[in-house]
Amino acid sequence: MPPFDDWNIIDEEEEEELQDASFFEGKRDVILFCIDCSESMHELRDDPNYEDVKTSHLFTALEAAVQIQKKKVIVGPNDSAGIVLFNTTCSSEAKNHATEIKKNSFVYQTITPISAPAIQELIQLLDAAREDPELLRSTFPPLTGKKMPMGDVFTSCNWVLRDGAPKTASKRVFLITDDDNPHPGSKQLLTSARTTLLDLTQSGAQVEPFFIATPEKPFDPSKFYSSVLLPNVLNDDDDDNEDTGVLPESISITRVEDLLSQMRFHEVPKRAIFSIPFRLADGFVIGVKGYGLVTEQKKGSYKYFIDLGDRMEVANSRTVYLDEDHQAEFDKTKIVYGMSLGAPAVEDGSDEEGEGTESVSRIVPFGKRPFYTADEIRSFRTLDLEPGIKLLGFKDREELVFEDNVKHSVFIHPDELVCLRPILGSRNKLSMQKYSGSKRTFTALLKKMIEREKLGLVLALTRRNAAPIFCAMLPQAENGDEGEWKEPAGFHLIPLPFADDIRAAPMEEAFRAPDEVKDAARAWIDKLCVKNGAYPPDSYPNPALAYHNAQLQASAFREEFDPEAFEDLTRPKYDMIHKRAGNLMKEWKRALVNDESANAVIVTTGTKRKADVSVDEAEIRSKHEAGALGKLRVDQLKEFLKSKSQPVSGKKAELAERVADWLDSH
Repeated sequence: MPPFDDWNIIDEEEEEELQDASFFEGKRDVILFCIDCSESMHELRDDPNYEDVKTSHLFTALEAAVQIQKKKVIVGPNDSAGIVLFNTTCSSEAKNHATEIKKNSFVYQTITPISAPAIQELIQLLDAAREDPELLRSTFPPLTGKKMPMGDVFTSCNWVLRDGAPKTASKRVFLITDDDNPHPGSKQLLTSARTTLLDLTQSGAQVEPFFIATPEKPFDPSKFYSSVLLPNVLNDDDDDNEDTGVLPESISITRVEDLLSQMRFHEVPKRAIFSIPFRLADGFVIGVKGYGLVTEQKKGSYKYFIDLGDRMEVANSRTVYLDEDHQAEFDKTKIVYGMSLGAPAVEDGSDEEGEGTESVSRIVPFGKRPFYTADEIRSFRTLDLEPGIKLLGFKDREELVFEDNVKHSVFIHPDELVCLRPILGSRNKLSMQKYSGSKRTFTALLKKMIEREKLGLVLALTRRNAAPIFCAMLPQAENGDEGEWKEPAGFHLIPLPFADDIRAAPMEEAFRAPDEVKDAARAWIDKLCVKNGAYPPDSYPNPALAYHNAQLQASAFREEFDPEAFEDLTRPKYDMIHKRAGNLMKEWKRALVNDESANAVIVTTGTKRKADVSVDEAEIRSKHEAGALGKLRVDQLKEFLKSKSQPVSGKKAELAERVADWLDSH
């Protein structure tokens, strides 16, 4: 099995000169914060972080938006963000928006690329609001006596995204409110909200709800939002049972200070690593997207800046190929690729059966190198297959063993709009292919495979320059009932190894611990297990990367960076560990010391390594010319003669003479 560091590599054999990943690199993320400004959101409460300070839910929501955007400056500078406030009497006319922005909704921040000045403007507003708690109420007066229809809220969000979000970006709406029933008893407004939300999702946007609850006012999603925000995204839009969806309770935030921590789970966009068709049979094709589940977040690439005197501009860098003879730029499309050759092939005599070989082989003159174009190299690698997944058949689930998982899997999900790039290297020629009914077909296949406990066998070519591989398609049912960690419904594509990818592990003798020692170890391990058996990686960021980003963030906003204030969330809590399992560890240590087999050592006999007897032919020829063949050992002389198919019997003088005769004749 490859080391863990290699699991992040999607295709190890890909060459940068041949791989066109501009579609994935140019994929941007757009977040639109849609925040409620009703009376309850303006109600003043004690600040959990500062004494004698009053804040509101609206203040906390805006502060969370600031923190997310500040982090985006470092990790996603090409992403965009915007803020829309609803249930307020402010008008959006000052923001130069069209009349499609509904009444009682205010676009405080249009969707623009992440920039420090826009964030600093919001920071100044929050700093002033901390000094004057009534500032937000006067700046964004709440709507009294009634509530804005949620259908109009989703319509306003739709138009804001259409005006500012790129077409190929992943668009998300962070809905923040503390009102669990905005339209009590009105089925018409509920239906209108569901219809406009469908229009919003069909435009490519996804709604992420953040419901604020307090001890005195709990949030019940079943009153309104369970009928509007359906949790099962695999259900087709025309299904008749869409009223039965129930939102999980984990989206309801019991404490206001948990709003930011909950947003961190949704902050990183789910960028697809490929978007390809899935062929179930001849003429039966659906669209899917693939997501990498095991990735490593690394530092962002640095950029060059040019000093223009009054400002700094980013220098656009590009790679060109230079012709050394003419000292001029060379066309990349004319570059050919070659490889080193061994000894020239022996020419066979004329054969009538071999006359047709000229059409499939290339005659290379002696001393020359064979060269291939980029298209030919890609043809060798892909076997002239187009990117896609082809279903070959089904197998019992028990036939997939643990040893087959030699590389991390890819998770696929249905998508009715697939982006294709027909020509390699063409960065502006994209074709969008729509596969209607992909979600319905994908869901039906998933349910049947889970019901019959089957897995699929597929041939996958995920990217245009990758190599085709056979994969096991393992179904996964949706699981979101227990805890906050939700497993979506879909398939895992597990690359199957070839015969030479698996080698037998050496079997070594060892002592087994008795049951008493095992029970003692199991006792303290159970005390230190992760809650609910799930590990959320977003809760424990890489400390080195987080420290680096904190410094960049302080520099971007001209803030003072305090190294002592940095918190490493991966550092073990030793006091808690000793409190929970300290005594159990001591008991296990005593049981381990009393076990005789723990101190036993298995004596193994070492194997004698054979001496290296290989000698280069050039070295032997040089010793022959200098008359120093007698300085070579007998085993070296025999090894050389054996490699030349010469007899190896006799004494050293005979062997040296035989080597000299062969060198003279060759």
